[in-house]
Amino acid sequence: MKVKVWAALLAVYLVWGSTYLMIRFVVETLPPFLSAGLRFVVSGVILLGWRRLAGDAAPTLRQWRSAAIVGTLLLLGGNGLVCWAEQTVPSGVAALIIGTVPLFLVIADAVRPNGTRPSLRVLTGLVIGFLGIYLLVGPSAISDGMSLNGPGVAALLLASLLWAIGSIYSKSADLPKTALMTTGAEMLAGGFALLVVSVLSERWSVFSFAQVSAGSWLALAYLIVFGSMIGFASYAWLLQNASIPLVATYAYVNPLVAVFLGNWFAQEPLTPRILSASAVIIGSVIFMNGSYRGKPATAQGVGK
Repeated sequence: MKVKVWAALLAVYLVWGSTYLMIRFVVETLPPFLSAGLRFVVSGVILLGWRRLAGDAAPTLRQWRSAAIVGTLLLLGGNGLVCWAEQTVPSGVAALIIGTVPLFLVIADAVRPNGTRPSLRVLTGLVIGFLGIYLLVGPSAISDGMSLNGPGVAALLLASLLWAIGSIYSKSADLPKTALMTTGAEMLAGGFALLVVSVLSERWSVFSFAQVSAGSWLALAYLIVFGSMIGFASYAWLLQNASIPLVATYAYVNPLVAVFLGNWFAQEPLTPRILSASAVIIGSVIFMNGSYRGKPATAQGVGK
């Protein structure tokens, strides 16, 4: 069993850590919302078909409504904005900013009705985490000569907030009983929302599928097969067969994997500033999670 657990954990580490780099390759020649919409519609259809054949009950109308809300928040608001931002922001930096989702999750949980009031330790972790964000995206005086695109950074912070809101909402929403059926429904609903936004906002007059590179298509296929299918299947299996603190380590490892892959395969900068911010942001999440006796404050969503 230990071998299976670590194999699944390694899959989550590497696969979800690599999705940020793959997104960068996809949006080089494919519109961001279109590519994300295609990814999640295809993944959702496959997951729903698989789970129905396996005997899972089909979602009810009320469950579809909940899945549409969660899928829109997580996939349109979360993943869609990540895809849009990675047109101008390095994939490793994007992963680090999205790594702050647990910080936003604590805030969203605290302000909701009957939410959990954060402890002093959690508040300290929040302050440390946002100092890490400031170190990463702050003034040019601490930037190592690397300037980050302002709208792209803002989109990533908004994506983190929307992902946190969607995660909190999903805790009390009426959703299918099995994790994979829920994920399939959320992917399909969120994928359609992404395609609607793509039709309404992206520049179709200057886009042609003939201009899409083979690299972008291959990266999109990787995101569908590995990022959405294998990654989440491994994650769902781990939740049933491994301790939650062990599974939660993906939230610490994924940003580091993304930073180093971006540097190795896309020549993205790996400066002392980025490394320092990585240590501060990831350290703050580890520090906060140490105060949770049960489930850590890491976001549980529909994959990366």
